[in-house]
Amino acid sequence: MGNAQGKRVVVVGAGIVGASLAYHLASKGANVTVVEAEGIASGVTGSSFAWINTSHREPDPIAQLRGAAIKEYRRLETQLPDLEIRWTGALSYSAMPNGALQASANQVSRSQILDLEPNLKNPPQSALYAAEEGALDAVAATHALIAGAKAFGAKILTQTRVLGFVTQRAKVTGVETTQGIIDADVVVLAAGTGITKLTDRLEVPLSIEASPAIFIRYKAQPDLVHTLISSPEMEVRQSSDGALLAAEDYLDNTMENQPAAIALRTAKTIRNELHGVVSLEPQWACVGLRPMPADGIPIIGYLPKVSGVYVCAMHPGVTLAAIVGRLASEEIVDDKASSALGPCRPDRFLRA
Repeated sequence: MGNAQGKRVVVVGAGIVGASLAYHLASKGANVTVVEAEGIASGVTGSSFAWINTSHREPDPIAQLRGAAIKEYRRLETQLPDLEIRWTGALSYSAMPNGALQASANQVSRSQILDLEPNLKNPPQSALYAAEEGALDAVAATHALIAGAKAFGAKILTQTRVLGFVTQRAKVTGVETTQGIIDADVVVLAAGTGITKLTDRLEVPLSIEASPAIFIRYKAQPDLVHTLISSPEMEVRQSSDGALLAAEDYLDNTMENQPAAIALRTAKTIRNELHGVVSLEPQWACVGLRPMPADGIPIIGYLPKVSGVYVCAMHPGVTLAAIVGRLASEEIVDDKASSALGPCRPDRFLRA
């Protein structure tokens, strides 16, 4: 496709993944247009616990990507002053099988746990502490990336729905939107769970499931939690504005398991686990639908059968957004294939 400055790239989706792609593409000289059906960070990005978590319990085909995730966010911090990440470290004492200790985590004793989290009522005898991990405000980070993309000349179209594709001889040459046709050399699909409807229109089916999870925000006093705590009882962290954030598994759609009800139960658990909780008022709770490829491995790369379309569908999107944004932009603008993205290619779903 040639190493062309000014390559016309349309990015569909303005969540954190699409925003990272737009920023990296525009910074490399591509002529970028972002098309978003709703608003910036209006999808699952807005309901993300946003833990930059590089650990994985099983043999991990994307270990190379996870391993580069933190370094890539550190690089972005130097480029985007408005990108604020809280590198608090993550304290985990979930049951983990033998051999699951990630290289970045150290085993810490009960006394060390209490040094890190003095408000814990029932600290375990030992835990894993990944000092280099952290979390961000995914909405604010997305806006920072979009602002960075605009500074490099990217055009952002919100409240603009993709209606279809313009194709010539099995090549996509543009997208048809509610604001008209936008010509493109490459169309990048970063619309989360909405990607399957788009690829179905191209008769290239991809297996992406909508995986629900519950995200809760509480009004609380500051300094209850210092790291990010992931335990069998709770997964919580505290934001820079003092809000306490929690993530919970989605159970079902019954009344007792609606987000508001789970928020109240989780608040009770947090009170049981932490000293000094004066108030813990749920501000909001919602279900986020994460784009989960059927085999659990991100889908990143050019679609087979039709040229000109590049897909980015992944979980965990927040963790991988920075590194995938850079590597994908190198593939699209520089034709520089990434070995780290090798296990993620879309054609694995279409092989005989």
